[in-house]
Amino acid sequence: MSQYVSRIAGTFVGPPRLRLPGQHRRPRRIAMLSVHTSPLHQPGTGDAGGMNVYIVELAKRLAAIDIEVEIFTRATTGGLDPAVELAPGVLVRHVDAGPYEGLAKEELPAQLCAFTHGVMQAWAGQRPGYYDLVHSHYWLSGHVGWLASERWGVPLVHAMHTMAKVKNAALAEGDRPEPAARVIGETQVVRAADRLIANTDEEAAELVRFYDADPAKAAVVHPGVNLECFCPADGRAAARARLGLPQDAFIPLFAGRIQPLKAPDVLLRAVAVLLERDPSLRGKLVVPIVGGPSGSGLAKPEGLQKLAARLGIADVVRFRPPVGQTRLADWFRAASVLVMPSHSESFGLVAIEAQAAGTPVVAAAVGGLPVAVRDGATGFLVRGHEPAAYARALHEFLDHPELVDRMGAAASRHAQSFGWDTAASATAEVYTAAVHDHRRHGRAHHG
Repeated sequence: MSQYVSRIAGTFVGPPRLRLPGQHRRPRRIAMLSVHTSPLHQPGTGDAGGMNVYIVELAKRLAAIDIEVEIFTRATTGGLDPAVELAPGVLVRHVDAGPYEGLAKEELPAQLCAFTHGVMQAWAGQRPGYYDLVHSHYWLSGHVGWLASERWGVPLVHAMHTMAKVKNAALAEGDRPEPAARVIGETQVVRAADRLIANTDEEAAELVRFYDADPAKAAVVHPGVNLECFCPADGRAAARARLGLPQDAFIPLFAGRIQPLKAPDVLLRAVAVLLERDPSLRGKLVVPIVGGPSGSGLAKPEGLQKLAARLGIADVVRFRPPVGQTRLADWFRAASVLVMPSHSESFGLVAIEAQAAGTPVVAAAVGGLPVAVRDGATGFLVRGHEPAAYARALHEFLDHPELVDRMGAAASRHAQSFGWDTAASATAEVYTAAVHDHRRHGRAHHG
């Protein structure tokens, strides 16, 4: 697995001098910025999702290799401690910026000045040189990081997580495009960052193609998965017993935020196609939808339930609220297959988590999902979003029940290469290269 090298337009590109001599030290303490979603929030609710998991797991693993992490996030309830220890070496700092509740992500740009002020206040109370580097997540944090890195004289490493131009190129029907202000903001952050961390080669190529990023700044680091939590454990039967699911059912699962981008409606329509073709399946199918409305899905929180009723499949669909990681791992184990029909995914962490738990995946062939899922070996990749195409993929498992176990075992093996320890050590190397280059350029400036 090549963490750094991206194949763009047929040539190998990547951050230069990654194999650095011993004297180039790693940063000791970094400021990590996550403006719009707290690492303490439950993934699958509101704006909390894969990025929350990413930040928490990466920070813990960085701390384990002696890089202290302080995560700055917006306070979303009153009375929160200004600083909370998430794990040894990982501190979450709550910054007051705007009203605690009821603030949509689209309204956050107006609070960036207040958030930046809070970050600067925390820094002002420390000795000079307290932070060695800023790592920002998502474009809103990137703007705060841009100013902080310049003020502190340290490098900025930025992770996009999702990109407006990429999302707008693959909009779900009826979904609203990302605003021009975000496109401009992302372009500025891409230009300002010393390093850009991309989840996949495809994402690195998109940074160059859509945002004119310097290819030498783009480092590819695959996200990881918590392999202790997401593992086959005691198997499908035991997980189904714990969740009260029938042992002999065929269970295609959707797990994630309920919004047009994630396309849970495609799964429901595919199930309707299956039942139309073979009504006898009705007694055998259970379709759990585990997650809460988010983003543009908040406009119609009951939309999916109404669709299930309209399609005449409400009796086989089970809506469940978001759950913690341990419970989510059980849902993955219990499922026959995870279905991810997303219109856009920078990586698709859920796909790796399900596979690590021993469950095959049927996913859209978009973004990072072709990296996460090995087509024909650990699941099936589907081109486009036609419900009939997803119904065909699901029918493969119905026609060949042994595929669930065979692909599930291959999926579990495949997921082993996506541990967070690997991701953390790769990220640490990107940090080291950024610090080294920043110092060299600083010396050149002053020389």
